[in-house]
Amino acid sequence: MKKLLSTREVAQFLDVNEKMIYSLISDKGLPATKITGKWLFPLHLVEQWIDANTSNYPQSRTSLPAYDGLLIITGSNDPLLDKAISIFNSNFSEHVAVFANLGSIGGLQALRRNLCHMASSHLMQDNGKGYNFDFADREFDNMPVMINFCKREQGLLVPKGNPKGIRSVADLAGPDLKIVNRSNTTGTRLLLDRELEKAGIKGQDIAGYHHEVPKHIDIGLEILNGRADAGPAIRYVAALLDLDFIPLRWERYDLLIDKNRFFDQGVQLFLGMLHENEFTEATSTFAGYDLSMSGKMVFPDLNNNQPEKEE
Repeated sequence: MKKLLSTREVAQFLDVNEKMIYSLISDKGLPATKITGKWLFPLHLVEQWIDANTSNYPQSRTSLPAYDGLLIITGSNDPLLDKAISIFNSNFSEHVAVFANLGSIGGLQALRRNLCHMASSHLMQDNGKGYNFDFADREFDNMPVMINFCKREQGLLVPKGNPKGIRSVADLAGPDLKIVNRSNTTGTRLLLDRELEKAGIKGQDIAGYHHEVPKHIDIGLEILNGRADAGPAIRYVAALLDLDFIPLRWERYDLLIDKNRFFDQGVQLFLGMLHENEFTEATSTFAGYDLSMSGKMVFPDLNNNQPEKEE
């Protein structure tokens, strides 16, 4: 179980007066939960909050060099992105694209630290109407370019025939039921946690909630092998492994690029490839994807529409 700090302990951790903690909760969004009338603070979320609110990062000893054929992509795991990288490496022999699976939040942090050319992300905003804008706005001094890679359908995977009769997120709290989960740096976990909150369910009350695996396919394999009864993942994995799928929502999955690296040759070759027939035809059998926006610029909006900010 993740460590929980009391008000006194989190005050000591942050080196502030206990009274200041209540102001940080209301004014600065310090992660906290109230249980039996007492505030508790998940240590791992407090650490993320500190990182997200840190400014004036020291310059790295090394930074991303001038583009010389190596295209580095970090962030959220996605099978269609894996396929796109494979096509890129086959078509452009003088270039190599590599991917680091850091989760959406990790990808944004790597991009901010100038460790990659592109970051893949699908972080849903609190209003549930948009993706990535608010997170990028908090992470960067200057908003990066956002290019849509795809839309994809998120949901719950369950065994074929759905033997436990799971119909919604609310059913995950049922007895004799065990789930498998994704890391809290991923957009998939963020979606599940918000759906649980809407259903009035605490994640720690669900068996298997803290059993985390790195990829969507790993969620499916845990269920296929009988080690879990359900888990959050995209429809593609359900179709691939012949599992049942309970849909939650369609989401926008974007590529974020620093404006200073947007015209790097590898970046432009990769983005241009998204408009080619070879890419769309090679991915036409991928269930649960919508490529109608693929390769289109989300930000800056050339039609001068405003980003989908929280209300």
